[in-house]
Parts: sequence; structure tokens; C-alpha cells
Amino acid sequence: MTALPCHGLDARTDARDRDWCARVAHAFSRAAPHYARRATAQHAMGKRLLERLPGHACDVLDLGCGPGDLTAELATHYGTDCTVSGLDLAPGMLAEARRRHPGTIRWICGDAADLPLPSASLDLVISNLAIQWCPDLDSVLTETYRVLRPGGRALLNTLAPGTLAEVGQAWARPALLEFRDAARHRRAAHGAGFHRVEVTARLERFHYPDLSAVMASIKGVGAQVARDGARLSRADVARAAQRFETLRTEDGLPVSYHLLTLDLER
Repeated sequence: MTALPCHGLDARTDARDRDWCARVAHAFSRAAPHYARRATAQHAMGKRLLERLPGHACDVLDLGCGPGDLTAELATHYGTDCTVSGLDLAPGMLAEARRRHPGTIRWICGDAADLPLPSASLDLVISNLAIQWCPDLDSVLTETYRVLRPGGRALLNTLAPGTLAEVGQAWARPALLEFRDAARHRRAAHGAGFHRVEVTARLERFHYPDLSAVMASIKGVGAQVARDGARLSRADVARAAQRFETLRTEDGLPVSYHLLTLDLER
């Protein structure tokens, strides 16, 4: 099985963004076996979504479900009367999700910008740190709106500019992604048709003992997509470690995530 391609793209960006999505799917598939063990920061931020869950839902989608731990929590929370699905672009993540969580959850390989689901079929869409990887935010939110029933909600965690700033400083290069700000997400949500749009920002900071642990927390969850010609020497690594040491606190080396939580209602 292969990851479905990215859709909803104009002719100028189609080939480039399809290649990007293929590389993202490959990177996350490779990371799948050890994702759950290394995704401490991702799990902590996912808890923020669970605090906002509506009291009742019959049909729920975890968008960008990864190895399915949050999906399984949703299934437990809502019980047997609720149909819970997990969708991811990376086949390797879905294979890991099926292995970790056998049972009634439906696992779907698909693209957030072209959801293989009927219109008005869901009460709740939840997504933890996935949509920042999608090149076409407008299509993602339009599709999310389409699959929700009237009155349905979307709870989406994503990342804003400033995320991984310490890592960028250590490596003396910009962050891998050009993160979108809160205003951009509000415009996309209103453009998709959501009648209630709430975007909240929160700084989440995590600490690690050394540069190796920092990079494992990023690479180990698939959150790195190789650039052409991206080769690092031992000297590069040593310089990055030295620069990162200037940021050390009593808790360790800091890594900041500028978390945006979108609470949207159709």
C-alpha cells in the first residue's frame, strides 16, 4: 500500500507539493516503530485536545493519527456507541496503529486535503500536530468542514512561527517548515465556512539532556524530511552542540513549540 497523493493544489505547485507529501509519508513511515516511545512532546500537546472534547459524539475522525494512541483514547472515551476512525498519509504509521490497537477502530490511508469520506458524516474531527505538514491549509480546512455534520466540531493542534527556534539557532539554519500564524489559520477557517472560529496560542517548552536527545525527539517521530544535499559532517554536529549549550538551563536543553489550538464549529 502507498500513501495517497496530495490534492487541492494549483498547477504551479502540484508536482513540488506531491513530492513533499511523498517524502513526509516516507519519513513518518520509517519513524513509525519507535514513534510512540519518542513522542513525549506530541503526547503532552495531544492532552490539550482531550481537555476540550465534546460530551457526546457518534462518528469521530483522528486526522493524522500516527500510531493511533490518541485515536485509541478517543475510542475509550466515547465507548462502543461511537465509530472512531484514524487517517494518516503514511502507510507505516497505519501498520503500527493496527498492530498497537487491534479492534474496532477503522484505519484509513488518505490525504487531509482530499478526505476519502462522505460529506456530513462526522460529529468530530480531531488532529494533533499534523496539519502543519500539509502544504494546502485551505483545502484541509475546507475538507474538514465538508465531512462534518451541521453543528460538528473540529479540534486541531498545529504549530506557529517560533517553533523549534532553539534547534534552528543551534544548526544556524531556519526551521524545516514555514509555520503559519494564527491569523492565517483564522482566515482559512472562515473561508472554509466555519461559523465559530476560536484559535488559542500556548507556548510549550520541553527539555532534553543533550543534542542527541533533542534530535532523536525530532527525527525519531518522523518530523524531518531530507533536503537534497543535506549532509552533515562531524564538525557541523560539534558546532551545533556548542551553540545549543549556550541555551542550556537547569532543566536541560530547551525546545519550544508554539502551539495553536483551533476549535471550530460548522
